[in-house]
Amino acid sequence: MTIELKAPTLPESVPDGTITSWHKKAGDTVRRDEVLVDIETDKVVIEVPSPADGVLKEIYKHDGDTILSNEPIGRIEELAPGESIEPAPASEAPVQAEPAESSGEAPAAGPAARRLMQENELNPEDIEGSGKGGRITRQDVLDQLSAIESDSAQVKDQATEPQPAPAAPATQSPAAPATQSMENRKEERVPMSRLRARVAQRLLEASNSTAMLTTFNEVNMQPVMEIRKRHQQRFQEAHDGVRLGYMSFFVRASIEALKRFPAVNASLDGNDIVYHGYQDIGVAVSSPRGLVVPVLRDADNMGFARIEQEILEFGEKARAGKLAIEELAGGTFTVSNGGIFGSLLSTPILNPPQTAILGMHKIQDRPMVVDGEIRILPMMYLALSYDHRLIDGKEAVQFLVSIKDLLEDPTRLVLEI
Repeated sequence: MTIELKAPTLPESVPDGTITSWHKKAGDTVRRDEVLVDIETDKVVIEVPSPADGVLKEIYKHDGDTILSNEPIGRIEELAPGESIEPAPASEAPVQAEPAESSGEAPAAGPAARRLMQENELNPEDIEGSGKGGRITRQDVLDQLSAIESDSAQVKDQATEPQPAPAAPATQSPAAPATQSMENRKEERVPMSRLRARVAQRLLEASNSTAMLTTFNEVNMQPVMEIRKRHQQRFQEAHDGVRLGYMSFFVRASIEALKRFPAVNASLDGNDIVYHGYQDIGVAVSSPRGLVVPVLRDADNMGFARIEQEILEFGEKARAGKLAIEELAGGTFTVSNGGIFGSLLSTPILNPPQTAILGMHKIQDRPMVVDGEIRILPMMYLALSYDHRLIDGKEAVQFLVSIKDLLEDPTRLVLEI
C-alpha cells in the first residue's frame, strides 16, 4: 500500500517551511517513527517521522524547497502484512555508502555543510559528522578547515626552522607576509536561516510599525539574593532539585504589575485594543539557532518552583532543538535576561503584537546612598520598552517602579500586595 508522506500541520502564524535535510534517499528502507526529514520554520525545526515500515519510493520536495502545511513531500511503499525489514549485511554497508559520499552530493550533510565542502574541495569521507546519525554539520566542516590550516602552518614552521637563513631569503621575506595575509583573508557566504531571517524581519517590523520608547530604572537585588541564599537548599529539597533562580522573582513581579496596569498586558489588533484577562509570559532563552521565546501559559497560576522548572525545561529543549511551535506561539508580555551574557544596560525590542517587554541586566556592586550613608549594594538596571501608541509614559514608568518595589520587598510577592 502506498502512503503519501506529508508535511506537518503548521499553525496560522507559520505560513510555510523549508526542507533542510533528508535523512534517507529514495529506495531506502524506513521504519515506523524513524525521522526521515527536517523542516525548518520561522520558529523551530520540525522532525517528520515515517508513518509506517516500508520503502521510501519517491521524494517530491528536496533540500532547500519551500513547503506548505500538509503538502505532500514524498511517497512510501508500506510493507505487506507479514513482511519485515531485514537488516542489511555488514559487508553491504560500505558499498552503499561509498558512492553516495564520493558523488559530491554528500547526502549525509546539511545544505550549508555541503556547499562549504564543495567550495573548499573537501572529501566528506575525511570529516567525522557530529550531527544526528553521523550527519556532517557546517561546524564539522569549519573544524576540519581549521585543522588543515593548523597542520599546514606546522609543516611550514618545520620546513623553515632548520634553514640557516642564507642570502636568498632577504629578497623573499618581504613577499612572505603579504602572501600569508592574502591566504588568511577568507570569506564565507551562506544563506541566512529561516529563523534568523524571520528574526530580522520582525525586528524591522517592530521598529517601523510601533512607536517604541524605553524607560529605565534600577533595583536593589540584595533582598532577593538574601532569600535565595537563606532558602536555596530547602527549596531544592522540597522541589526535587529545582533551583531557586532570579527569573521566577521577575516573572512573579511582572504578573503582579500587569494586574495593576492592564494596558501593559494588552495587544493591538488593527485599530482594536485587546485586553487579556490572563498573563502568558514569554521568557527569552538562548539556543544554537538563536534567541527563542517560549511562553509560560497562565503564569499567574504558577508558583516559583513551577516557573523555574518550566524555564529549565524550555532551555533544555531549545538547546536540543525540540521546542514545539505551540510552545513559542502567543504571549502577552516578555521578560528577557541579557545579564547572563554580561550586558549592563540595553534596549529590548518589542515582540509584536505585544506592547511591552522587560529587560533584565547584570547584577553589579555599586556605591548607593541609603539613609544618608554610602553603601555597596548589588544593583541591576531594568529596561521597559513599550509601544507609546497604547501605553502612556506615566503608565510605563509606574509599571516599572511597581516591579522595582516588589523585588526590593519580595514578601509582597507572596502576600500579593
